[in-house]
Amino acid sequence: MANAPLHPLPAFHSKVIPVIVISHADQAVPLAHALLKGGIDVMEITLRHAAGLAAIERVSRAVPEMCVGAGTITQAHELAQVRSCGARFALSPGLSSDLVLAAREAGLPYVPGVMTPSEALQAKAWGHDLLKLFPAAQAGGLGMLKAMAGPLGDVRFCPTGGISPANLVEHLKQPNVALVGGSWITPLEWIEHQRWDDITHLAQQATQLTQQAQADRV
Repeated sequence: MANAPLHPLPAFHSKVIPVIVISHADQAVPLAHALLKGGIDVMEITLRHAAGLAAIERVSRAVPEMCVGAGTITQAHELAQVRSCGARFALSPGLSSDLVLAAREAGLPYVPGVMTPSEALQAKAWGHDLLKLFPAAQAGGLGMLKAMAGPLGDVRFCPTGGISPANLVEHLKQPNVALVGGSWITPLEWIEHQRWDDITHLAQQATQLTQQAQADRV
C-alpha cells in the first residue's frame, strides 16, 4: 500500500459538500445547476440509490464546472466504477485497507470515514490527513473535534451527519475542520419535486454562512 500514490482532492471553492441521494438520473444536471447558482461548486452523489452512478456520469459530462464526487462507498470495486463514471473524488462512511488500496489503484482522491481516534490514527498511518468524521453528531460533534485537535493536530476533518445551518459556522470555525458535509441543502423530497429555486436558496444560505465562518477565523 505504501508504494501506491495518494491523490489529493481536486480544487473547488465551497466548504460545504452537499450529500445527495438521487432516485432518477435526470435530476442530476438541474440539481448541479441549482447548486452552482447558489455558490456551491462541489457535490457528493451517494450510491444509496441505483441511479447514483448514472447521475454522476451525467453531471461529469454536462456540468464540467461542478466538482462531482461519489459518496457512500462501501465496497472496493465501487471506486473503479465511480471513477469510470467521472467522479473526481470519493468518500466512504468508514475505513478499511481494501478501500484505501482500491482508491489508490483507481487513481481517485479518497476521504475515508472515521469515528474514533484509533480509526483516525490508522487512516493517518495509511497516509490520509483529511478524514470524514461520520456520523459526526453521534461521534461527539464539536467536542470530539476539539478533543482530537491536540493529539492529532495535523489531521483535518470533514464532519458529516448532524450538520445544519444552526451549527455550520461553529464547525467551520474549528481549526481542524477543512470542510463539512450535509444533506440539508438537497432534501430528497425537494429533488423529487424539482424545487430547484428552493435548493438554490439553501445553497446561498450555506455559502453566506461559510463566508461568515471564514471571516471569524481571520
